[in-house]
Amino acid sequence: MTPERRLPDGRVELTDTSRIEASTLYNHDLAPVPLLRRNWSTYNYAALWISMAHCIPTYMLASGLMASGMNWWQALVTILLGNTLVLIPILLNSHPGTKYGIPFPVFARAAYGTLGSNVPALMRAFVACGWFGIQAWIGGEAVHMMLRTVIPGWPSLLGPGFAGHTATEWVSFLMFWGLNVYVIYRGMDLLRAVENWAAPFVLVMTAVLLWWAISRANGIGPLLAEPGRFHTLREFLPIFIPSLTAMIGYWATLSLNMPDFTRFGRSQREQIVGQVVALPTTMSLFAAMGVLITSATVIIYGEAIWDPVQLVGRFSSPIIVGISMFTAVVATLAVNIAANVVSPANDFANAFPRVIDFKTGGLITGVLGIVIQPWKLLADPSGYIFTWLLGYSGGLGSIAGVLIADYWIVRKTELRLEDLYLADGLYRGWKWPAIVATAAGCALAWSGLAITSLRPLYDYAWFVGFCVSAATHLALTKVAGPRVTGFQSDRVTG
Repeated sequence: MTPERRLPDGRVELTDTSRIEASTLYNHDLAPVPLLRRNWSTYNYAALWISMAHCIPTYMLASGLMASGMNWWQALVTILLGNTLVLIPILLNSHPGTKYGIPFPVFARAAYGTLGSNVPALMRAFVACGWFGIQAWIGGEAVHMMLRTVIPGWPSLLGPGFAGHTATEWVSFLMFWGLNVYVIYRGMDLLRAVENWAAPFVLVMTAVLLWWAISRANGIGPLLAEPGRFHTLREFLPIFIPSLTAMIGYWATLSLNMPDFTRFGRSQREQIVGQVVALPTTMSLFAAMGVLITSATVIIYGEAIWDPVQLVGRFSSPIIVGISMFTAVVATLAVNIAANVVSPANDFANAFPRVIDFKTGGLITGVLGIVIQPWKLLADPSGYIFTWLLGYSGGLGSIAGVLIADYWIVRKTELRLEDLYLADGLYRGWKWPAIVATAAGCALAWSGLAITSLRPLYDYAWFVGFCVSAATHLALTKVAGPRVTGFQSDRVTG
């Protein structure tokens, strides 16, 4: 008889946590959330996605695709399709979080083993560190622009700096970085509060910027009339396919670690509705706003300005610049904490539960976010989309394939909650079928980088990694049998 209580809606909690609390695999931040603390509603999940989608990289996505030769509607359709497709693995991996109240690295223990789970967790964590650095640099640019309007001579106040950036740019970056660390140390309750009010605030302020741009330009500008460079399907597909994969890669990180948030859900229905309503619509709407505003800048300034921070820098009113940059800071802070800190903090804690807690894991994320040198990733928009987003999507797709195949097909959504936290339990050690399947998916997805003739596999990196790893995992679990994979006793009988 296992110490579990099941509600009629399928959610599970432990009635006795004494065994897991004594385990080396347990700490407070990784513990299953009691039913009384699962209080996130439909609005909370919608607000989470709205605030994460309303960020500067989303605004810049469509413009980056248009710079590659797409016209406005091709760019927006690519974004809508990519975000609709990635919603499928997001929802599939969200289910165990709500059902069992567990975060992503603990969920991964079922497929990979209690030790093997560190492989997908750390792969996911290092990608998040890169994203944290990118968002922190963008937020630092907003802080720099805001201070430039209120402090005379701010750009040159502290000297020339280094690496092509002034000293005050580096100071602004570290100031925003420090703000992120402060929120990390205040915990998930402050995060939820920030997401709840940031979502409508950023949307309203962006709508105001859109109204200003269109009214100044007396129309939506010439970009909507441009046909793009692709006139046939044969010309369009070589750009469309890697672009679509990159759009999926944009949220491929969240497609793995949504249990970090859905573990607080009041019901499966509420987390599903909140995510379905908010993600594809918000991403497409916000990207469309970026296209319209960028279009208007061609008329207003004679050039396309696709970075909103640089656009606001053209304004002369310190009040307008200050409010606009505050909006940019809020938007960037909300997405950075939610998308790029919660998961790696838990992932690093999973590796050393007794040494690293959520706050320490968040600090490690912040430090690695600097080490990865995000200013170099953002220096080239094409490298950002076709190297960064496309490249890591193959690895994360491989992990998603294993997790979804294992949870939905092998285990039929049934896990032994207590055993996920026990070093000698059902999921102990390494589950080699999952490790081998992940390696196979990554190898094939990334082979196009080294072998020119296999380049299409890299263009489809997420899809290739997902399908290969899922098929390989199912085949290996069947061959290995219950003793190796540890799924024969998953179904709870008591």
